[in-house]
Amino acid sequence: MGRTVVLLTAFGPFPSQPVNASMSLVGELVGTAKRAFPDVTFVTEVLATEWHTAPRRVSELVDTHEPDIALHFGVSSRARGFEIEARGRNACGDVEDAAGIRPLAPWLSADGPDWLSTNLPATAIVSRLRRRGIPAFVSWDAGSYLCNALLYHALVLARHKPALRRNGFIHVPHDLPTPARRVSSRPRSSPMTFDQAIDGGVEIIAACLGRRLRPQAPKR
Repeated sequence: MGRTVVLLTAFGPFPSQPVNASMSLVGELVGTAKRAFPDVTFVTEVLATEWHTAPRRVSELVDTHEPDIALHFGVSSRARGFEIEARGRNACGDVEDAAGIRPLAPWLSADGPDWLSTNLPATAIVSRLRRRGIPAFVSWDAGSYLCNALLYHALVLARHKPALRRNGFIHVPHDLPTPARRVSSRPRSSPMTFDQAIDGGVEIIAACLGRRLRPQAPKR
């Protein structure tokens, strides 16, 4: 049996978010995850926040690397911590992407189902994160922008990739502090620190791998 492969993606900037915190999160998370799980191969990618480019690139990554687990991260102004998205919706808003392009239709797939459910253990992930003092929630609405579009596309893709046993999307706060501001106290506007985000990311990976991490004191 070959090594387990985990794909981690983030989004780049977009019109209302010139600095995308998911880039910093995945960029640092992969190093911590490699140390925590030395027997796992990690692949990372920063996706262009574009209606056509991002789904196509994820398809290419899945075809090339054949991951067992794919976790996609993005930011949301509504995120209260980690928001584990439970489903993707076959709809998109009439909003420009980072290239100034709008979607061609109000749906993502003309003949696709209205909703597709993730196979992430969302409730278990939330429980594990909360036990560590990290804010986490199950979300039933991934929005109508690229995050939802990527999630829906990834779930359609997984239907034809049985080896992709865990596949989903996680939102983090849009104002998550950058690594340069990783201090023990968080800015008043952010529900968690960057260190909490890294610890939470590793915990999410562990849950998807079906593993347990050593218990640690909650970070506040």
